[in-house]
Amino acid sequence: MTAPHLTALEHALRRFDAEAYAIDDWGRRLACVLQGGGRLLACGNGGSAEQAQHLTAELVGRYQDDRRPFAAIPLHGDIPALTAIGNDYGHEEMFARQVRAHGRPGDVLICLSTSGTSRNVIAAAKAAEEIGVSAWALTGPAPNPLAGACAEVLSVDAPTTATVQEVHLAAIHMICAAVDAAVRRGEEEPI
Repeated sequence: MTAPHLTALEHALRRFDAEAYAIDDWGRRLACVLQGGGRLLACGNGGSAEQAQHLTAELVGRYQDDRRPFAAIPLHGDIPALTAIGNDYGHEEMFARQVRAHGRPGDVLICLSTSGTSRNVIAAAKAAEEIGVSAWALTGPAPNPLAGACAEVLSVDAPTTATVQEVHLAAIHMICAAVDAAVRRGEEEPI
């Protein structure tokens, strides 16, 4: 007998398998940005923040292959900045203000939200668009406001937050594997 949680995860992963080409494309284009001196910014709340940090850690450190470190910043990682921005500008601006500070045209922002309704993540995506940073989203079921605010979206059709997060983690690992593969091939085409 299979546990209901595992059954839901299996179904969600099977549906998400259709996104494998898009994930590989994200990884390839992200590798080009990073190898060209650009950076990745990542944001999310709660479990999505942890996954944003997991993604950036794999890029600054390494996923599987030994390669040079890449510039990748989890926007929730600077607690003093978060508390100052939240205090002075409100919770909704805590990521957007950092996007404006750290983002440069050609960089990439990956926004994670299981609901797709996190106002501070949506504000970050809008700030990215304003300054020429490409905003990509990993969300739960679409349509949702974050999907509408980002240039590109990978959405997970799953009934629970836990299952969406588990599929997001698989997507993060697939993106990292695609970055590593592109680096090995020496791809340097622009995003």
